[in-house]
Amino acid sequence: MTLDDLRAFVAVCEAGNLSAVARDLGCTQSAVSQRIKRLERETGIRLLERRPRGVAPTQAGRILQRAAADGLSGLDLALRQLRDLRAGDGGTVRVTTGATTVRHFMSEAVVAFRGRHPHVNLEFRTESSSRRCFEAVVDGDSELAWITLGPPVRGIEQHPVIGLPWVLAVRSDDPLAARERIEPEELAGIRHIRLPENSTSRMRLDGHLSHRLDGDLGHREPPHGEGSGAVPPPSTTSVADWDTALLLAELGVGPAVVPRPPGLGATAHPSLRLVPIPALPPLATGWAVRQWDALSPATVAFAETVTACLGRPAPPVPGSP
Repeated sequence: MTLDDLRAFVAVCEAGNLSAVARDLGCTQSAVSQRIKRLERETGIRLLERRPRGVAPTQAGRILQRAAADGLSGLDLALRQLRDLRAGDGGTVRVTTGATTVRHFMSEAVVAFRGRHPHVNLEFRTESSSRRCFEAVVDGDSELAWITLGPPVRGIEQHPVIGLPWVLAVRSDDPLAARERIEPEELAGIRHIRLPENSTSRMRLDGHLSHRLDGDLGHREPPHGEGSGAVPPPSTTSVADWDTALLLAELGVGPAVVPRPPGLGATAHPSLRLVPIPALPPLATGWAVRQWDALSPATVAFAETVTACLGRPAPPVPGSP
């Protein structure tokens, strides 16, 4: 029994005529008859009975006809969807991101991708940390996750896309706003707004600052009140995302050390200045997937569109040289 046998049988039941079905299928009436006989041998029961003007399904034939018609309809739909997926013209791309990722990293790519693939659904899920993004990928809730790259994670591939330079965000009337750059060692005396608790970006920043301060203190006596491995003084303000840190810095609540998002333009924060900290290594960000080679063409196309858009020159940033 084959799918073609079932398709021929359903067609004969609907047309009531073997020769008409043979013409539609581009074969002989004998070939159609052989398919019906093969089904009857497999099922062990008569499926068609002859009538003066053709054929009609028996009681057993009607049972098989209904089941086969429903199954073939669903199967044909699935095959069309698979063809669309293979061609990148259908299906759903599920992406897990942080709270402000789409705005800063993907807004241009979403528009470009929608223009090229209008029939592909885009679904975005927001999580608060890279760990939760990893879980969404491992559980199969998302094919892609945008993360701050960290140590290897079992069952996850991490693909770097862009490195974000660190900056000190201050209000334009702050004395530091006129600086062309800030050295990491200077941050030890600045009570800046704290990045999200347990976030990869905060751990990376604290690690960089502790390492540099340890190295610096290894060559001199620590000043009064300063210990080895010191980080900036504790702040009374902490945030859940980078955008909130930038907003509070612009309002004059305090300076913030943040990675500079690629989509940040001068018009978004007219009273804010971003002073580069070039001595700090950029924060690596990119994609987390279970297996890149197993992604659908549409998912790969979206990821590559984001990468291509981020590779273009960034807009001017307030305070940058």
